[in-house]
Amino acid sequence: MTRGTDSDGTLPSRLHPSLVRDHKFPSARFGRRGLDPQEVRRFQHRVALEMATLHQEVARLTDENTRVKRVLRDWRSGRANQRQS
Repeated sequence: MTRGTDSDGTLPSRLHPSLVRDHKFPSARFGRRGLDPQEVRRFQHRVALEMATLHQEVARLTDENTRVKRVLRDWRSGRANQRQS
């Protein structure tokens, strides 16, 4: 089992910074030196997908935060106008 993998050898469902930082790639097959290029590319693809998902979530939450702030500002403005009346 490679460090950072589940007991069945698969990657966990969510990537965490420590998993990316500590991931160990298996050695290449017999007769080759270094890391298995296919394994490295698969991990890079996984990291890229996770990062894309996180970027989309940050953008969604930023938009939601902007909407909530706008509604709160409008509500406060309406309350202030009611008090002045």
